[in-house]
Amino acid sequence: MTQRKRSRSIRNAAIVGVSTALLGVTAPVTASAAGGSTTDALTWSACEGTGLDPRQECATLDVPMDYADPDGPRIEMAVSRIPAEKPDARRGALLLIAGGPGGSSLNDPSGKGQKLPQDVRDTHDLIGFAPRGLAPSTPADCGLEYGDLATSRLRPWPAPDGSVDGNMTTARRMADACARNGGELIKHLSTANEARDIDRLRAALGERRISAWGVSYGTYVGSVYAQLFPHRTDRIVLDSVDNPDPALVNRAWLAAHERGVEDTFPHFAAWASKPGNPDRLAHRAADVRPLFLRLAARLDREPIPWPGANPEELNGNVLRQTMLDSFAAPGRYPTLARLMRAAAEGTVPPAPQAPPEA
Repeated sequence: MTQRKRSRSIRNAAIVGVSTALLGVTAPVTASAAGGSTTDALTWSACEGTGLDPRQECATLDVPMDYADPDGPRIEMAVSRIPAEKPDARRGALLLIAGGPGGSSLNDPSGKGQKLPQDVRDTHDLIGFAPRGLAPSTPADCGLEYGDLATSRLRPWPAPDGSVDGNMTTARRMADACARNGGELIKHLSTANEARDIDRLRAALGERRISAWGVSYGTYVGSVYAQLFPHRTDRIVLDSVDNPDPALVNRAWLAAHERGVEDTFPHFAAWASKPGNPDRLAHRAADVRPLFLRLAARLDREPIPWPGANPEELNGNVLRQTMLDSFAAPGRYPTLARLMRAAAEGTVPPAPQAPPEA
């Protein structure tokens, strides 16, 4: 099976899995049967933003900042929903849990939620949310230096000589900035607290149990929720699973890139050597890997200035990080190919746009 067909099969299996898991022959969990606190009532109104499904509604839920002090300061949690399309057949609520950490599912009811099978959309309210610390929920901001926001710096790429001294310096600088600027809320950003927020949301929705579709880091959130609140789960789908061991959830995710690159590189190489491809890099697929390795090694020794980019140079680690980003989907292959061609020519493409300030 080709990589493209295998990827398509995996995606289709994930969608079918969501459908199958959510449509078991069990009695619906109705709002009238719901338990838990109803003091945090939700008031739904039109959502702000563009390109949203007109049916999507938004609300704000107050939750404790510190669950060890439930009567203390409160923070806001932004939530959204598209109600089940067949109210008479409604089974319950399906929470869409984003990855990251740092991802939001607030607009997912209008987005990937609409790619779910019709029978799921008929029977489930689609629920999105922005996790604590992430706007438009109550945000936390470390005030990091612009250079520390570069993905190739956020990831633990070593220096060309293998040293990790620069990584440690960056980590200490970022930790100090968060301690200095993050305020009280940053002390209470955790997967467990995100799971507790979800349970407050479940209660506010009037659901005795809640279903969830967690993706990537969202699978860890879903696992922790099921551990903390095992009797409040209906159907839980964990899609693109992170290692659930708390000591490995991040480390194993990074290590898995090695296997991912090995699985994907042959497909990229075949694409990058195909006649007629405007971004063709080589005449033979076998030549693409040596080309990449030569370019990365050259950029380690002789970075190319890249005004307006972050960092403002094209170095070996930027090329490697671009590879990881580009291998997420075949539609991103041209980004890597064009950067490799520019590196071979000693030039750079236009600087990538910085993420929005918000």
